[in-house]
Amino acid sequence: MKFFILAVGNKMPDWVRAGYFEYIKRLPREITINLIEIKPEKRVSGKQTGQLLLAECQRIRAALPPDCHTVVLDEGGQQWTTVKFANVIKEWTTDGGSVAFVIGSADGLHADIKQTANELLALSKLTLPHGLVRVLLAEQLYRAISIIKNHPYHRS
Repeated sequence: MKFFILAVGNKMPDWVRAGYFEYIKRLPREITINLIEIKPEKRVSGKQTGQLLLAECQRIRAALPPDCHTVVLDEGGQQWTTVKFANVIKEWTTDGGSVAFVIGSADGLHADIKQTANELLALSKLTLPHGLVRVLLAEQLYRAISIIKNHPYHRS
């Protein structure tokens, strides 16, 4: 199974990196998760949010692996239980190919990325710091893989 996390933002605090890598290192060897950090557009006066998001959208598109199942993380997306998430991941990986999760900037994501994604997924209805989303996603991927592999990490 091969996963990608495309995240707008490239200067995360140490606690984000530590939390993210804590879960990534626990994964079985046959599971790979590649973090691709997308350089955010500079927030300078005169640029409107739409212009910023369009520039980031173009960077995301350039970094997306070809033929991958794209999942955009958005507070307006579907909310799944962890068991449902594990079942869906199992389906995606059975179909072959890789899965790319996209995390936007503090301003969100351009509508084009959302419209062309295979899935819109919400980790929470709450607005979360984007660095924390990386950690939560890594933990949920680890938990989902644990469920698929019948590892005791997830206890119902």
